[in-house]
Amino acid sequence: MTIEEMAEKIAAGDRRALARAITLVESGRADHREQAAELLEALKGTGRQAIRVGLSGTPGVGKSTFIESFGCMLTGKGLKVAVLAVDPSSTRSGGSILGDKTRMERLSRDPKAFIRPSPSQSQLGGVARRTREAIALCEAAGFDVVLIETVGVGQSETMVAEMADIFVLLLAPAGGDELQGVKRGIMEMADLILVNKADGDLKPAATRTCADYAGALKLLRKRPQDPQGFPKATMVSALEEAGLEKAWDEMMALIEWRRENGFFEGTRAQQARFWFGEEVRRAMLARLETEAARKALSELGDAVAEGEITPARAAQTVLKRVNEG
Repeated sequence: MTIEEMAEKIAAGDRRALARAITLVESGRADHREQAAELLEALKGTGRQAIRVGLSGTPGVGKSTFIESFGCMLTGKGLKVAVLAVDPSSTRSGGSILGDKTRMERLSRDPKAFIRPSPSQSQLGGVARRTREAIALCEAAGFDVVLIETVGVGQSETMVAEMADIFVLLLAPAGGDELQGVKRGIMEMADLILVNKADGDLKPAATRTCADYAGALKLLRKRPQDPQGFPKATMVSALEEAGLEKAWDEMMALIEWRRENGFFEGTRAQQARFWFGEEVRRAMLARLETEAARKALSELGDAVAEGEITPARAAQTVLKRVNEG
């Protein structure tokens, strides 16, 4: 399949072509990177935009269950939903389980939904290296909402905020010191905090947790891109599918306000600038993976270990060689 044919099929909503295209953009091969850039350039003219929702939360908070219930609610409204789920990669083997399709059995069978799990590889920030390009492909394929699920392993899950229109933080009730949230950088980036598992015996705890976080959010410095009352905390139950409509209404209200006040397009422009810088930095780091650079790193690493040269001087030497090369 040529790049032109792939672009045409993606624009027509062909799922198989979309899956192949995401595999292409995730590839690290130089020829594949060139083809991926050509494909994205070809699809830029579609002019389609989806609502991008980033979702983060620690393991066990119920992200997959929430996404399935939330996604099914959206498809029930006639919306096409794409889910880009990022799984942590093993530092030993480099492999990932990629089990989100198994977890979201009901949503994976929905004809209006598309689920794509990807390995995080060595990428920090909770997302895969090419997630932003995968979002662009899903938008070109005509999806109305793109849900980006982060790895969810700690407080560094902030990179998703640089590619989403709405950043949602999922929390579990009775998770410990609620005031800890004030100190987290991730809290300052959240647009909406959803306390999940607000059902059964956990409902009273969820109510208290939601109230604690609502109070904590008032202590944070107000951001210019937020209307009165945002960011806010609310309760949901993915299991009982309660509070999902309200959560969607809150997201849409925030997006509409940002559109009317010029923040929506401004934020997307800033995000594009950010990812341009990231792409340049990654390309510069890739130059250290050449055979000559690895050899220089090995030799100077031995010299540093022996105390023959300081780490700072050795680093300057490597950079000088890379620049000359």
